[in-house]
Order: sequence, then structure tokens, then C-alpha cells
Amino acid sequence: MNCCRDDICLDEHNKTLRNVFIVVFAINAVMFCVEMIFGTLAHSTSLIADSLDMLGDTFVYGISLYVLTKNQQARNKASFIKGMVMLLLGLNVIRDVVIKTLNPTLPIAEIITIIGAIALLANLLCFYLLQKHKGDEINIRSAWICSRNDVIANISVIGAGFLVGAFNSMWPDILVGLGIALLVLDSSFQIIKESWVKIKVKQ
Repeated sequence: MNCCRDDICLDEHNKTLRNVFIVVFAINAVMFCVEMIFGTLAHSTSLIADSLDMLGDTFVYGISLYVLTKNQQARNKASFIKGMVMLLLGLNVIRDVVIKTLNPTLPIAEIITIIGAIALLANLLCFYLLQKHKGDEINIRSAWICSRNDVIANISVIGAGFLVGAFNSMWPDILVGLGIALLVLDSSFQIIKESWVKIKVKQ
């Protein structure tokens, strides 16, 4: 028989989620700084795009942490805000792709590959931590979607590094940066739509 009172069980569940969000928040904040610094040094569109995605995720996890003990409507609204942030970051990456295309610079392949691999390991840890909670509710699911996208993006960044070195061309880096932007935009539309429907239903 389960003798756990609902309020106590919920409190324990929220404590577990809070600890998970603290860890993934810290990981993404650190990796944003790492990828932005090395992306700038390497003139890499893909690393800079991925760093902005990390920044968006840092904001996402921060909001998720804040609304963890709030009511469902507050969580739905927070998820909507997260979707809008992802949308703006995706559009900003596309702008960066256009700028880099008009002002071509060959990125440093070795830096792209190494930093991309480090980011992949970091995001695999985040993905693992969030995986078991993704079905709880939309706030957790939106965070899991961010983590899933990051893993896909990191693999692409590593591939871009290899291709830049192999072909001595900036285009693999440019195309991966654009791909990350489109992935972020697609996910933002998904989160915005799902959260907006839930907000309207609650009203």
C-alpha cells in the first residue's frame, strides 16, 4: 500500500525535478560561454549558432526551475515564453548565416570538432537526466525537446568540423549553422502551438 500523502509525494517529485533543472541549467550556461568564445575565435557559424541555442536553453531551464512549484496555467505560459525565446534565437542565427555568407571566412576545423564533441557529451548528460521526466507535463517536455535538439545539433557541428577540414571550405559550417536555426525554429513553433492551446483551454 502506498502510504505517501499526495502533497508529500508531489514535494519530493518537485525536489527531484528542481535538482535536475539546476544541473542542466549550469551545464548549458557553461557551454554557452565555451562555445561562444571558441566559436568567435574559430570564426565558426555552427559553434556560434549552437552557443546561442545553449543560451536559449539556459533561459528555458531557468524558467522551468522558477515555475516548478507554480500552478499549471503558469507552467503553460512559461512554456509559451520559452517557445518565443527559441523563435527569436533561431531568427538571429539565420541573420548570422546571412552575414557570414556575405563576408566569408574559413573557420578553424579542429576547434569546431573538439568543442562540438565536448558540447555533445554535455548535452547527452542533460538528455539522460530529462529523459525519465519528459512525460510528466508540457514544461518538462519542452525542456526535453530542447535537450534532444542539442544532441542532434552537436553531432552536426562535429560533422561540419570534419568537412571543413577535409574540403577546406566554410560551407559545411554555414549549412550546419542554418540547419540548427531551422531545427530551433521548428521546435519553437511546436512548443508555442502546444502551450497556446493549453493556455486557451484553461481560460
